[in-house]
Amino acid sequence: MAACGGTTTGQSIAVGARDDAESTLLAHLYAAALHTYGTAAHVEVVPDPVTGLDTGDVVVAPGFTGRLLVSFVPGGKARAPVQVYRDMVSALPEGVAAGDYAESAEDKPALAVTEATVDAWGGRDVTAAVRNCDRLKLGGVADAPRPSAIGTCSANVRGYPDAATLFEALRTGQVNAAWTSTADPDIPADAVVLADRTSLIRAENVVPLYRRNGLSEMQLLALNEVAGVLDTAALVQMRRRLAAGDDPADVADEFLAEHPLGATSR
Repeated sequence: MAACGGTTTGQSIAVGARDDAESTLLAHLYAAALHTYGTAAHVEVVPDPVTGLDTGDVVVAPGFTGRLLVSFVPGGKARAPVQVYRDMVSALPEGVAAGDYAESAEDKPALAVTEATVDAWGGRDVTAAVRNCDRLKLGGVADAPRPSAIGTCSANVRGYPDAATLFEALRTGQVNAAWTSTADPDIPADAVVLADRTSLIRAENVVPLYRRNGLSEMQLLALNEVAGVLDTAALVQMRRRLAAGDDPADVADEFLAEHPLGATSR
């Protein structure tokens, strides 16, 4: 296993990713962070990065706190970022540990509405949607992850084939709220994403998992420092670049070049 015992930097550390753009981007970000601290690292696409940690196929596996929590504890009730992270850490399999989560970088389900709906509901928070539960006409991209209820409010979701069709339905009034996510690069400028100040929707913050005793102190520091430079706006911009055809390794390298990790801690 790469970097076993934390004393070897010559072997390349495998950072696991699923075969999708966002997972691959995060894996390249953490690999680039390891490169910054002088450690060879590469991205390994595997069916399930967490399972890859258990088998030793990968040493690092980035993900999102809420999704990881639900995978370990399907009935987990935590919603707020800190509690989701703590419950996730408590549920980790033996031999797996978690680095620092990025407080400012998330990609959780979110509701988008029009300015007219904001005015009609009297608010820009998810609580406004809950107050108007009986008037909700929800839409969402078919098969995209989203909660089945918001607080005490649940409603059927009309499915659309893609984000462009969904947001056109929002503009024309077929639906009055569209399920999206906070780091979705396809949210149009004329849509209003409702805030979630009371954590009615489970937090989904970027976090790295790693094989316990598989990294040196300096290598773990490299992973943890990503939490200090990454935010949701940056995720959106990088995902737009991927959608335009840019290479994820180049995108990650350029991001860290523009947002260097803390040189004073090396």
